[in-house]
Amino acid sequence: MLHRNHKTRVSMARKWLTCAAFAAAFVPTSLGQTPSPVAAPAIKKAHARPKLVVLLVVDQMRGDYVDKFLQQWTGGLRRLVEEGAWFRDAAYPYAVTETCVGHATISTGALPATHAMVANAWWDRETQKMVTCTADPNATNSGYAGASATGGDSAWRMELPAFAEELKFQTNGATRVVTFSLKARAAITMAGHKADAVTWAEGSGWVTSSVYGAMPFVEQYAKSHLIRDDYGKTWTRSVPDGSYWYDEKATGAVAPDGWDLTFPHPLRGKAAGNEPDAAFYEQWASSPFADAYLTSFAETAVDSLGLGQGGGTDFLGVSYSSLDYVGHAFGPRSWEVQDILVRLDKDLADLFAHLDKKVGRGNYIVALSADHGVAPVPEDMEKTGADVGVLHLAELQERMEKALEPFNLAKPAIAHINGSDVYFAPDVYEKLNHDDKAMRAVMDAALTQPGVVEVFRADQIQNRPATQSPTRSAMANSYFPGRSGDLFIVPKPYWLMDRSLAGKRRYGAGHGVPYNYDQHVPVLFMGFGIRHGEYFDAVTPADIAPTLASLCGITLASRDGHVLAQGLAK
Repeated sequence: MLHRNHKTRVSMARKWLTCAAFAAAFVPTSLGQTPSPVAAPAIKKAHARPKLVVLLVVDQMRGDYVDKFLQQWTGGLRRLVEEGAWFRDAAYPYAVTETCVGHATISTGALPATHAMVANAWWDRETQKMVTCTADPNATNSGYAGASATGGDSAWRMELPAFAEELKFQTNGATRVVTFSLKARAAITMAGHKADAVTWAEGSGWVTSSVYGAMPFVEQYAKSHLIRDDYGKTWTRSVPDGSYWYDEKATGAVAPDGWDLTFPHPLRGKAAGNEPDAAFYEQWASSPFADAYLTSFAETAVDSLGLGQGGGTDFLGVSYSSLDYVGHAFGPRSWEVQDILVRLDKDLADLFAHLDKKVGRGNYIVALSADHGVAPVPEDMEKTGADVGVLHLAELQERMEKALEPFNLAKPAIAHINGSDVYFAPDVYEKLNHDDKAMRAVMDAALTQPGVVEVFRADQIQNRPATQSPTRSAMANSYFPGRSGDLFIVPKPYWLMDRSLAGKRRYGAGHGVPYNYDQHVPVLFMGFGIRHGEYFDAVTPADIAPTLASLCGITLASRDGHVLAQGLAK
């Protein structure tokens, strides 16, 4: 009886609420108004996506350059800071901070332990030769506008697809993917395994690969804008006297052939003759004229292909290489580094203005970062009283070979040393793993080489073991079985690794080690879906691709990177 009465009361209450709600729908909200029926729930619109994704990588741009030089920027770099999201504590969490590795990390959202691009080049155990990260025996390169090309390149060694190719594959197929750089390893890894146009410089002209095919607009642009047209120009200072931070002549700098260590820098080749030579093309690549050329190339792609103006989300990737050449030659504490960033700031202002006009402000998103930083020139850093020097890899190899002489191993026991990676001859590492005395001898020998602070074995870092050591973690994040070395040398901070003979160094500054001056880079977003602000969370450039994927509604394979939700508009 109690249960039945309870059911009756509930039933009557429901009827009363239904009637009340029905009546309320026709109650005038104020006197004189005509009652109107309750509006049906609005159907949620499809999630909006950017019309164009623009990925900009500035080769060798240290993170602190933004803080140091921001006040001198008035164009695109400044706009990124003032309108975009600036992640100030961005750094690579791995050791081998090089161009191919950084670009692959940015484009895939993965670390080298996952994407497998462990260096610009590595020792191939099968052929017993060095191979570049993009060398493809099944591809054939071809030149635009009659330019010569050698070899073949693609992203076939990259174990994961790039964001750009996932964007093309997972959407309606209308996506166009276009990338430019002076370097093959930059243009290719930004694009991935398939793209519409992948273009890089080689010698005096522009090149692509049979994997990607040729594009008519690139052919036309290359014909009408020859690199040699810049012959005879001069790179002069672009900011007033007294505006440069450091000494006019960078300590320890090694200038390109034909240049002095101070401004101006003429583009006249080594002999300053009437025709371009190999030295001229090196000078051009090390000048702001190369950055301006790439910017104009990108704008031409937008116009010719209608990027950002079609039915899908297009992708444009530009990697600016000139800062890397300048930084290697003159070091980070140079007028040249400061000046080329002022020029790049103006180039990016032009690019963004062009995109505003063609695609529409707010319809595109820009992500800017760098593939690595750079250490100070050792001779310059020495002025601070720090322990600095040059770690001569040829001497290191000789010392390690001598330590192994008593153990009846193959000669030479070491096949090659490439940066931090030591590759033993076939079967030698396996024998060392069964001979503690021999292993200890070779590792102790490495530790006695001036400039070496730590040595790791492959088995100590494979599978990314949990560790309290940041150096070991960084080495582990760089390790990929079969491609990485057998032993790993960690230089002391501010010690430059160099393969050249003593006194014959070919560059002033270097990178590729697990220290913050090489790992810390800018990460900036601007445009569609971005919330302006400065963010101090610890992030990595591997977070760029997942963030772009989130805004474009696609999924990536990797879980190394994360969506930078704090910089996204709600």
